[in-house]
Amino acid sequence: MPDVSPTKWHLAHTTWFFETFILKVWMQRYRAEVPQYAYLFNSYYNAAGDMHRRDLRGLISRPTVAETYRYRESVDNCVITLIEGADAALLDELEPVMVLGLHHEQQHQELLVADIKHVFAQNPLYPVFEAALPASPNTAAPGPQHFIEFDETMALIGHGSSEFSYDNEGPQHRAYVPAFSLSNRPVTNGEYLAFIESGGYTRPEFWLSLGWTTLNEHRWEAPLYWVIRDGQWWNFTLSGFRPINEDEPVTHVSYFEADAYANWDGARLPTEFEWERASTNVPIDGNFVDAQRFHPAPPASGGDGTELLQMFGDVWEWTRSAYLPYPGYRAAPGALGEYNGKFMCNQMVLRGGSCATSRDHIRSTYRNFFPPDKRWQFTGIRLARDLA
Repeated sequence: MPDVSPTKWHLAHTTWFFETFILKVWMQRYRAEVPQYAYLFNSYYNAAGDMHRRDLRGLISRPTVAETYRYRESVDNCVITLIEGADAALLDELEPVMVLGLHHEQQHQELLVADIKHVFAQNPLYPVFEAALPASPNTAAPGPQHFIEFDETMALIGHGSSEFSYDNEGPQHRAYVPAFSLSNRPVTNGEYLAFIESGGYTRPEFWLSLGWTTLNEHRWEAPLYWVIRDGQWWNFTLSGFRPINEDEPVTHVSYFEADAYANWDGARLPTEFEWERASTNVPIDGNFVDAQRFHPAPPASGGDGTELLQMFGDVWEWTRSAYLPYPGYRAAPGALGEYNGKFMCNQMVLRGGSCATSRDHIRSTYRNFFPPDKRWQFTGIRLARDLA
């Protein structure tokens, strides 16, 4: 699949980022040991030069893994030398690009988890990445969904502090958010199974036109990695192939599937502004990649229906908002300006992070984005409703 890159490529690309945007800019005597790496490991930065085709990355047999690690070590050593010899003025210049590079690396660490899962799932032996899921601390079933009401307001949207954020999280601005209600938890496997069993994948009235076309082209019948075996639904996880746990949040669904499910349920997906307004005062806690579970978990408790559960971690939650610039947004000049701005077309916003996201990488203003047909990321559903 063109969206999935080899593990070696991720390691080399994150190294290329520091080489290209740090060493080649600020280390005057730096010379690349292998200039061709600039072509092999550029991802999409047109201003940084030509690049190898994304769908052919799996054919990059050289450099070897060992050579890729040597490339990494060489670039790391040069960056350390540059920082150790820098004066205060140079450090001030380096800092924002270095911090961006570290957050960029966290994004690729997350991609690695999803990419490895997709590659393993193509193998009929169903390889195991992690021998067993860590024991879940949960002692209660999720319980029925409750919808928590929020009054209309002029919400402050976007990142406004001095701490790091991506450029697409700003400028901070006010947006009118009408009254709405939001489900207290994500949709579970069991609830999504009811959608499947009711013929949800065969009833076009629930689907967007493009979604219905996509469903039929790819012959979707269930979320990605779901398979019927002996009359029972199983799914592939990084801990192997196992029966679905109906209490876990459903994951690996496209925007089209999330929207269809919401229509079937008589609800809708939240806008990204509703999601941010609801999550602003919710602690950033949950099932992140730090726990090394690599799979969504049921909520820690059923809750009493008055608090929002699992807003962060477990699954990225689709919103009904197109990925567009905020008022006043301007992409930065040069190649780094291509980081987010160039993708503001034909994508939908997701919020909240997943079981593959680093805990210290996420925040309530974080805007993830994917095309509406993508399913290989840990994407899920939280429902919203209008209030009369």
